[in-house]
This record gives sequence, C-alpha cells and structure tokens, in this order.
Amino acid sequence: MATVNLGSVPDITNNQVQVITQSPNLATEDIEQFVTYPVELSMGNLPGVTEIRSVSRFGLSVVTIVFKDDMGTYLPRQLVQEKLNELRETIPEKFGSPSMGPISTGLGQIYEYTIKPQKGYETEYSPMELRTIQDWLVKRQLTLLEGVVEVNSFGGSIKQYEVAINPEKLNSMGISISDVYEALARNNVNTGGAYIEKNRMSNFIRGEGLIRSLDDIRDIAISTENSIPITIGDVAENVQFGSQVRYGAFTQDGKEAVGGMIMMLKGANPNAVIQDVKDRMAEVEKSLPEGLSIDPIIDRSELIERTTDTVKTNLLEGALIVIFALVLLLGSLRGGLITATTIPLSLLFAFILMKQFGVWANLMSLGAIDFGIIIDGAVIIIEGTVYEIQKRIRAGKAKFHQADMDEAAYDAGSTMMRSAFFGQIIILIVFAPILFLTGVEGKMFKPMAYTFGFAMIGAIFLCLTYVPMMSALLMKPVRNKDSWFGKLEDWLEKVSDKIIGGIQKVYMPLLKSALKLKLVVIGTAVFLLFLAGFTFSKMGGEFVPQLDEGDIAMQALIRPGSSLTESIEVSKKIENLLLESFPEIKTVTARIGVADIPTDPMPMDIADMYIILEKDKDKWTAADTKEGLIEQIKHKLNENLTGVNLVFTQPVELRFNELLEGVREDIAVKLYGNDLDVLSEKVQEMAEIIQTVPGAGDVNAERTSGLPQMTVRYNRDKMAQYGLDIQKVNEYISTAFAGGTAGGDL
Repeated sequence: MATVNLGSVPDITNNQVQVITQSPNLATEDIEQFVTYPVELSMGNLPGVTEIRSVSRFGLSVVTIVFKDDMGTYLPRQLVQEKLNELRETIPEKFGSPSMGPISTGLGQIYEYTIKPQKGYETEYSPMELRTIQDWLVKRQLTLLEGVVEVNSFGGSIKQYEVAINPEKLNSMGISISDVYEALARNNVNTGGAYIEKNRMSNFIRGEGLIRSLDDIRDIAISTENSIPITIGDVAENVQFGSQVRYGAFTQDGKEAVGGMIMMLKGANPNAVIQDVKDRMAEVEKSLPEGLSIDPIIDRSELIERTTDTVKTNLLEGALIVIFALVLLLGSLRGGLITATTIPLSLLFAFILMKQFGVWANLMSLGAIDFGIIIDGAVIIIEGTVYEIQKRIRAGKAKFHQADMDEAAYDAGSTMMRSAFFGQIIILIVFAPILFLTGVEGKMFKPMAYTFGFAMIGAIFLCLTYVPMMSALLMKPVRNKDSWFGKLEDWLEKVSDKIIGGIQKVYMPLLKSALKLKLVVIGTAVFLLFLAGFTFSKMGGEFVPQLDEGDIAMQALIRPGSSLTESIEVSKKIENLLLESFPEIKTVTARIGVADIPTDPMPMDIADMYIILEKDKDKWTAADTKEGLIEQIKHKLNENLTGVNLVFTQPVELRFNELLEGVREDIAVKLYGNDLDVLSEKVQEMAEIIQTVPGAGDVNAERTSGLPQMTVRYNRDKMAQYGLDIQKVNEYISTAFAGGTAGGDL
C-alpha cells in the first residue's frame, strides 16, 4: 500500500558524498599530506561540485564533497567512485584505501541502541564479548531490511588473535619481525585444487589451512635450524586472545557499553523503516544469549509521534474552532457542517498529491495548513445559498421542492463563485515564489508551499462541485418548525442575527468616523506602519523555529590530547553525577572518538553525550523546563569537574549542523593563516570577545594545538651502516606500539 513519507522535520541535508580513509597508525600531518589533500585535489574538478571540506584526525581522513541538488543521489557517487579507483594507485601503500560513506543524510540515524546485561548478569559479559555479539549476531540479523543502508557498531573491544613477540628471543635466534609476519601469512590460507574423477564421481579438492586455535598459531614454523623448527611459540611472549587498538569507546550510565546505530537510506520513509527495525529488533532480542537485552537510546519514531500528535492536535482544534464559528455566524447547523466537511476532503486531496509528487508529511508541511483560508470559498457559497433561500421565502415561496433547491444552489454558486475562485487563486499566487527557493531554504519551505497549494486546489474543486451539490441536497428549509431540529435552527439563526447585528452597530459608527477624518486615519496608519517596522527591526530572528526533540545532546570537551582511558573515566564520572542528581534523566550515554564507520569524525578528547529525559514533565523536580534543567546540569558539572568544557544542543540538530557546515555549533567563525601557533592564539582572543555578545551561549575555540606527539627522526648514515632501510624500521616501530596484521581472517 502506497503511503506518504512521514517524518518529524524536513530533511535539509545537502547533496553530499563522504570519502572516508582509515589508516590507524598514521599521524595527523601524514593523513593530511598523503591522503586528505590528494582526495580533495582529485574531487575538485568533478562536475556539479559546489563545496569540498575535510577533517584530518590521527589515523582518519573524512572528505565531504557537496554536489548540486539537481544531480540526484547516485550520479555524484558514480563520479566519486571513478576518481577513487584512480586515487588508490596514487596514495602510498599502507596509507589506507579511500571509500565512500553510506547513502544517508542528517536524519539518517533513525535508531540507536545498546546491548545491555540484565540485572544479575552484569559481570558475565565483558565489553569484548558484547562487541562480538553485536558484530556477529545482532548486526547480521539487521541486514536485508528495506530502507536500512548501514548498521554502525560502536563501543567495546574487537576480538582478535594476538601474538606478543619477545624481542630478546628474536635477537637470540636471528629472526626478524618480518619473518614472523611472513610465517603467519603463509600458514593461514585455504586453497582449492579443482576436482578429480573417481568411481564416476567428481571429487572436489579443498586445501584447508586456516588457523583454528591458539595452539595452531604456536605451532607455526618460522624457520629450521639443524632440522629443528623454530616456531611462533618459541619467540612469542604470549599467544592469546586480545583486542584491536581502540580509537573510540562508548559508555552508558557510568559503565562501558556496546551499541549500534541504524542508518536509513536517503529518501526512504522514516516512519515505515523505524517500524520495520523495531519489529526485527524484537526477533533479534529472542536470539541473544541469556541475560542480554536490546535497549533503544534514540528512537526517531518517538519524535515523529510527538510531532504528528502536535500537528494532529492543532489541526483538530483548528477545525473545531472553525466549525463552531461557522455555525454561529452563518446561523445554520447544516451550512456549518457542509463547510466543515471540506476540511478533511481537502486534506485527502492534498495527501494524494503529496504521495504523487514525493512531498513528505512533517511539522513544516502539515503545520502550514490554515483551515480558515481553505474553507473561505465554501463559506461564501453557503452564505450565498442561505441568501437565495431567504430571498425566495420573502418573495412568498412557502414550499421548496428539489428543483427549487437546485435552482437556488445554482444561482448562489454562479453569483458567488467568481469572488471565491479569484480569492483562492490570489492566495495560491502568494505562495508561488516559495516554490522557486533553492538549497536549504527550498528543502525547508517548499514542502509547506506544496502541501498548502494542494489543499487549496482541492478546496477549489470542492467549491465548484461538492459544496453546491450538498447545499442543494441538505439546505432545504425545515418544514416542521416545532421539531427539535427546527427549534435549534431557529435559535441559531437568532443568535447569528444578534452577533452580526452587534458587530454592525459597532462597525458602522467607526466607518462613518473614518470617512469624515480621512487625514487622521491615513496619518495614524502611516505612524503604525513605521512603528511596526521599527519594532520588527529590534526583534530576534531565526531560520526556522527550533523543534523541541525532547532530549539533550551534550558535548564534553576534555583537555586536548587526553587519552582514551582518561576520556572514558571523565564520561563515567559525568554520567554518574547526572544520574545521582537529576531524577528527570532516564539514561546518559557517551560516544568517544570514532565508531566502526567514522561518518562522524571525533578526536578521543571529545565525548558526544545523549541525555535521555523523562517525557512526563509532571515527574520533573529539579526544573520545570528543559532550559532550566540545562542550567542546573551546567552548574552541577562545573562544580565537580575541572578542565571540561560543555556544549549543549539536541541530537538531530547536532547532526544537521555538522553535515551542513562541517561544525556542530549553530554559528562558526573561521580564521585563516599559515602559522598554527598564531592562529591558536588569535582564536582564543576571538572566543573571549564573542563570549561578551548578548545571547551567546557556549563559545569554544577549535583546538588545533596541544596534542602531545613523539616523533622518531632517522639518522640515515647510521641506518646505512647497519644495513637498515626506512620501510623496515617503520614497520618495526608500528608493530612494537600499534601492533600489525599478518595473514588473512581467522
């Protein structure tokens, strides 16, 4: 069944493609010079590119290429992929392989969850075991869901086989690390041998050489001396299960945790995709080991539900107010109800066209519908019909047959439709310029213009056909004036006459006075116009009203260069403080560094924290509003923490800011120059000045310095003396501190 795409707010993300390169052991300078810069240079000449920006972190490069919106989704990706095929030949070996990010948008993170041990099972599952369950059990069962483009894992430790080499044993046996690598690679591979025919059967041949256990690794021979093998076990300090070097972590409620983020395909129906995800999650949870459960952190369906409830309530209340006013002012219950029925019919017409033209239903598109304007034409025709009936009654017409009602409805429609039709056309013309907006403005406001226009077109068709027909059928005068319905109609008519009469008594003297005092009226109008202009110039303004998402996104900026362990400890402390101090908070999570797919590149000294709040504000005790709660949180954390800067926003708003402009804040000021030390100093001065601006909230300078680094510089004369080369020494350094990968997957 075809349905209208239902979301919370318009997706204003521009048409962008992310190129992600992971090279875990490379320093930031090398990432920028050998990866980021070549990617930017290569993508700069692609057709339709409007902007290129990049982020270079330790071991990570993310280049964002923004294309024109009219190029669609897949043509830009095809162009980028062609360039990536060329780039892989120019980027040095072992510096990473660039690839494109998922086909998603700022609203793509529709569902985030954690895998949590239940009460009594907290000590039975380590972060490594939880991450293994996430990658091999949960993530795999979430594939083949329509509208889901990626499942991004974060937190925990990735399990791996680990060989810890003893350098002294290597030296004593005359073996190098390269020899160990080669031995592991040669002894961890499968092969095939085609097939042989035997007893009229084809026997397929398979050579199975993959490592299956730690003992298999220990028994791998590196070389032989006097027919005695030297094995991995002879030179290793230990062969064990270990974990991959981490560049990110995830905590929840003061403990390390593991979770996942489900990313929606660009253009998919958010409401439908989320419902499918929740249904699949219920099945996945049944397959988890005993004592584990899946708990949602961010469920976009809750925001969609709150948004649609707001729109539904506003529309319903607006419709009831309009119906009540119509019945009283027209003095006819039947006339008011006929007019009111044009509201749902116009909406139905609008929904059909929204589906046909791909317009989403959200807060901006549905919230723009004005029932007072939509029923304007119907009110004019109903009022004309009432007038025609009253005219015939005054002319002595006692009985009304259907032919008489048809004639009255035809006369009313013919007389009044011209003014009603042109009035509605003028309203449509007023909205026409919005349809020509482009960029972010077009994505935000064009759905509003389309939806309102569709509803108005539906109202015009109804005024031309439905309203006159229903008037002819149902507006016939009541014959039995003594019936309850006749008495009700008579009472409503009297009330309407009194209301209109009272308005006329007030209006007529004002009209006569205005005609006598023309100069005073004109002067007053001009004065009020200038007063309104002056008042408007002093009012604040924003691009779009801020949507209350119900939760808080807080960034904790820890001291530059802080280790992952330090960041984890600070995040745990913050989470425990918040949960102990504020009963309004249901759960607190923190993502540190990068996730499995680093679409959101962050250093290890910044924690993206989600503060999930109790939705029933009657249970709040520390504050009555979210703004008040944020102030309380700031005060509490500043009292107990030092060297941590806090920035507050909302989850969806945070993603929008980052994807649109490359920064997470609402406003960014960029300073350009060649000397990073001077730039760092001037940026701090700028931040102090901006902090004094009225209305400025959290002001933080981007940290470009302060990251501690150890640099190894080689003496080429000494290296030549010992017969060494740069590649080998680099390999030794990398392996000694970051580890290395040998062979294929186990």
